[in-house]
Amino acid sequence: MELNMQADNHECPLPAGRFEGREAFRQLVRDALTGAASQAWPELVLSDFDFADWPLGEKEVVESLHRWAGHRRRLTMLAGNFDAVARLHPRFVHWRVRWDHVVVARKARTLGSEEMPSVLWSPMWMLQRLDPVRSNGVSSREAQRLTWQREQLDEWLQSRSAPGFPASVLGL
Repeated sequence: MELNMQADNHECPLPAGRFEGREAFRQLVRDALTGAASQAWPELVLSDFDFADWPLGEKEVVESLHRWAGHRRRLTMLAGNFDAVARLHPRFVHWRVRWDHVVVARKARTLGSEEMPSVLWSPMWMLQRLDPVRSNGVSSREAQRLTWQREQLDEWLQSRSAPGFPASVLGL
């Protein structure tokens, strides 16, 4: 039986197990962000080389993020390149500007997409694409897997990245 790390011990309704395909991945991201909003998850970490396959620009996703964002919430984003986010997800970019105080964005020092973890992580549940090209991977509520994945993400965030994707660019 998998363990749930939620403090209130309510079962996380998101599935655990393998998933296959781009649309399955995208739906899990949508469901996770809806769950984050309804269950008031305190923290989210989104990691991907460029977020091109993620549904971040969809109205439903941005509405979920809007409901989720608030006092004592933190969204950390890690990407090798944020160009696709700006180009493909304008609704998300607008949301990011408004909620800059809850967003930390880091640009990874990486040579290619195969190195970057493709993960949506929270203290309650995680989604990991093991093969980003085919969008195949796993989701889990298992405490050990959540802890291991967070440690991997922290390594990238602390020693393999720098600030990136500012909410605004000030020109002089």
